[in-house]
Amino acid sequence: MADRRQFIKAISAAALASSVAARSAAVAKPRTGRVVSAAQANQSPFGENVYVFDPQMPSEGINHITRDVFRKMESNQFAAKGYAFLFKPGRYRVNFNVGFYTEVAGLGKNPDDVLIDGGVNINAQWSGGAALDNFWRSVSNFSVLPSATGGATRIAVSQAAPIRRLHVKGDLNLYDVWTSCKCGAGYASGGFLADSIIDGKVVPASQQQWLSRNSKWSAWSNAVWNMVFVGCGNAPGNTFPNPAYTVISQTPVIREKPYLFIDSRGDFSVFVPALERNTAGVSWAAGSTPGQAVPLNKFHIAHAGKDSASDLNEALSNGKHIIFTPGTYRLHETLRVSRPDTILLGLGVPSLKAMTGEPAISVADVDGVTIAGLIIDAGAANARCLLEIGPDGSSSDHAANPTFLYDLTVRTAGPAVGRNDTGITINSHHVVTDNIWIWRADHGKGVGWRTNPTKHGLVVNGDDVVCYGLFNEHHEQYQTLWNGNGGRVYMYQSEMPYDPPDQAAWMDGPTDGYASYKIADSVKRHDAWGLGIYCYFRDAVIKCESAIQAPANSGVNIHHMTTVWLNGKVGSEIAHIINHRGGRVYGHTPASAMRQTLKEYIG
Repeated sequence: MADRRQFIKAISAAALASSVAARSAAVAKPRTGRVVSAAQANQSPFGENVYVFDPQMPSEGINHITRDVFRKMESNQFAAKGYAFLFKPGRYRVNFNVGFYTEVAGLGKNPDDVLIDGGVNINAQWSGGAALDNFWRSVSNFSVLPSATGGATRIAVSQAAPIRRLHVKGDLNLYDVWTSCKCGAGYASGGFLADSIIDGKVVPASQQQWLSRNSKWSAWSNAVWNMVFVGCGNAPGNTFPNPAYTVISQTPVIREKPYLFIDSRGDFSVFVPALERNTAGVSWAAGSTPGQAVPLNKFHIAHAGKDSASDLNEALSNGKHIIFTPGTYRLHETLRVSRPDTILLGLGVPSLKAMTGEPAISVADVDGVTIAGLIIDAGAANARCLLEIGPDGSSSDHAANPTFLYDLTVRTAGPAVGRNDTGITINSHHVVTDNIWIWRADHGKGVGWRTNPTKHGLVVNGDDVVCYGLFNEHHEQYQTLWNGNGGRVYMYQSEMPYDPPDQAAWMDGPTDGYASYKIADSVKRHDAWGLGIYCYFRDAVIKCESAIQAPANSGVNIHHMTTVWLNGKVGSEIAHIINHRGGRVYGHTPASAMRQTLKEYIG
């Protein structure tokens, strides 16, 4: 990601223009009562790095805490421990920025129960205005009136920085501005928006790709390469490739991500939204999101450095759900989820690190498991996979109660050396993923062709698996290998590996290079919409024959494909988009072809 700032063309300054929406009246009012010291904010069951703010706390105290954390985390890309800022229902006059490994969330039942009057923003000033590396943070379940920031909220992010259940009472800008010249939008590499309302305009500017699901806005400004809208109100036209919009009117199956809230007794609970089908718009449009609350006493509250894998497995065997508080959990055995409807929920972007060459998490072939808000890190001992959903040969039908994976990063190196064959293996049927990033690190510690090897990011063996926002990058063979039937993918973003040392090291049998997206020849049914696949062959002249490989079966349909030559050695290329079809992308002198598109492949 860090290398992209050298080669992606900046969007013109004209793309920065955005109107300021009329600001609506505040819907949340501060409660009356005595002033509460902000020093009490981290006195909760969740530990010292989780701050629970009350509207009675002075604004200056909250600003002091949030700004102090931002100073620590603004550029701390591979920190070992993160933070969470949780706001009880009410109105807050505060203004702060959100750094790495920081979660900001409201504790109301609905987003409008918490109003932040001032600003909650994510900028990229630490990297000169480029948001290419703005990962590992989140904002969710509150409303924001950007009164301190000119009527616009800035959330300049790339992968692993989801926006959920947010109500922006103004415009939303998904980019930052170059600090050197203030003349254009700094590079940004895509993101995820779900279950949110933007009263004003969304301005992506330089965002290369983006997935928006079950959200709405007054207007959407522009597109770059690959923007997908699923179940969204006021989405732009379905105009791929120019502008590069892919629009699907309804979301076929979704259960919104569970979230912490304060219940009517003033106690913490986790709200689990109901499973819904064929939806459009936000889940809270008609009042509260449908679903059920799970009291906190049903959860084991895990603390890094205190809870071992054995402790966590004991809690799971006793029927407990788990909330992981901020930090790095070094797992010397696999966490085994064997009970249906188990919830594993991260708070403050915690990391689970597989230390022994076994998966960090293995889920039995059971109904309704939730895994959300976690980083899963490879360790130095090679693992066959890091997250396994269902054992080999899983066959149960989970259509009525699927397993859901939300806001997960599966990471091989970056903080330290890591090795694994596959990031996520899905053997169970009817699994749904909602914003996952599977990343073989291209920068950080422990990075190199032979130092942090992986074969695949995602291998799907189960049937009827659905992915919303699948980000999968830099693995050394197929990024995605799909063996199951009935798969559906809504928005795919993938970079091929930067670092093959030579062509001989990157051959799929007699074929030059590995496709990023490989659908097995045995697959009879598969649909995918909005695929963007990019190359930057940095270290050698490398060719890839086709970005996508798919069988010639009538039930296999791929819609709206893009390939892009980002940069690299002169003579490198992606020769075709899919199955020897579509033009090549390459850089040469004097000719070049930086981007190619194909609207449809019908097997």
